[in-house]
Amino acid sequence: MAEAHSAVAFSFSITHEGWDVNVDREVLHLVWASGIRSWKKRLARFKNNIKNGVFPAPLQSLWATAVLVISLHFAGIKLPFFDFILSILPENNMNYQVITCCIQSLLFWLFVIYVFRYTLKLLLMYKGWMYEERGRGRTISWQTKFWLVCVKMMSGASKPLLYSYQGSLPRLPLPSVDDTMERYLRSVRPLLDDTQYGRMEKLANEFKNGIAVKLQRYLFLKSWWSSNYVSDWWEEYVYLRGRSPLMVNSNFYGIDAILMHPTTNQAARAATIIHTALLYRRLIERQELEPILIQGLVPLCSWQYERVFNTTRVPGVETDKIVHYSDSKHIVVYHKGRYFKVPIYYKNRILLPSEIEIQMNHILQDTSTPAVGEEKLASLTAGERTAWANARTEFFFKGTNRTSLDAIEKSAFVVTLDDVPYEFDEKDTGKLDNYGRILLHGKGYDRWFDKSFTLCIGTNGRIGFNAEHSWADAAVMSHFWEYVV
Repeated sequence: MAEAHSAVAFSFSITHEGWDVNVDREVLHLVWASGIRSWKKRLARFKNNIKNGVFPAPLQSLWATAVLVISLHFAGIKLPFFDFILSILPENNMNYQVITCCIQSLLFWLFVIYVFRYTLKLLLMYKGWMYEERGRGRTISWQTKFWLVCVKMMSGASKPLLYSYQGSLPRLPLPSVDDTMERYLRSVRPLLDDTQYGRMEKLANEFKNGIAVKLQRYLFLKSWWSSNYVSDWWEEYVYLRGRSPLMVNSNFYGIDAILMHPTTNQAARAATIIHTALLYRRLIERQELEPILIQGLVPLCSWQYERVFNTTRVPGVETDKIVHYSDSKHIVVYHKGRYFKVPIYYKNRILLPSEIEIQMNHILQDTSTPAVGEEKLASLTAGERTAWANARTEFFFKGTNRTSLDAIEKSAFVVTLDDVPYEFDEKDTGKLDNYGRILLHGKGYDRWFDKSFTLCIGTNGRIGFNAEHSWADAAVMSHFWEYVV
């Protein structure tokens, strides 16, 4: 793998002539820029956490509330709890009266906000809107119309941030055992004959009257302990404990906007897509991305967005784990059997598309041969999970192999510059099928299947992606792809 040179900011040695100190100004500058970028991110998140905490009210409403309360007090209107708060303060003068009004404003403002948020949570529990008939000549029930108006009012006029609705989302409802058994029997009825179905009914009744009572109590306790009693088990037992290969069985792909073909220049298209993806990552880091709203009104949970970038799936003997890194300063590009570590920042800013294109061209024009074992290294991520875990422990524990593996896994994402075109022809559906096969599995060793996603760019400028499935639902990746394309 083509690796960056290692360097240290300070080095010193002791000789018979005294101290010899060396300072690497370039490394010091990189450390300084990294610190500045980290603190900018923290400040942006702190500011947005405050906005999310008081959503749907804008922060400006606090100052308006304070002005109103102070005006009412000095107009002679007696306010509740004013005397009690003032009695706690050291003195009773003009300054402390204003302070009392400010404290009272803050408490009243927070009370109203939480009333709005919990009212919105109750409103979002209503599911009748999903069953309304739509289309020409159809009418919506008055209950749903009233619900729509209330949700719109409770959502406020301020623009929501990525996590603004998280505190207002209702918990996942826990169905009763009877409902669960009824739905299960209904789902298997078309698959079984009368004899098999009768036996299944008997087993369902035994389960319902036996261990199901105890299991339901555990689920009830967990449903109050967490907002979603299914998500962590679903992630672990459906995805991470699976020992079969990720390729084809779990990973999914997405294709380009096939009716649009902005350029046939592979490097230019790669640079544009990489830059757009990095802008999207910055929106997530600053929590400035708007959440998905069904019909522009009903919010979906946004917590999975945090793992779109800087995320990898690490194999284990019995179960895998998802590792997310707080930041990454590079991407990894794969081309003709070689891996390249490409920086994405310069002087504390994201590289411009033109700057990224220069690096892509250098990679495309590089005629060096892959190192021993480098070309088909990613085939380990395509195979059986336990075998990959054992190989990782044996061969990637230390040294150059470990450094190279860290560079790939700690990257923001992986880019593959393929050496074949991605073709589409309305008259030849086989080309679209081949397009999908290339993105789904490629050659079996040119996609890093463990990364959250791999961007793929064909020689004719068409693009696609291959995404690992355990870290998020497809809707999150689709939202990202809509932004990129």
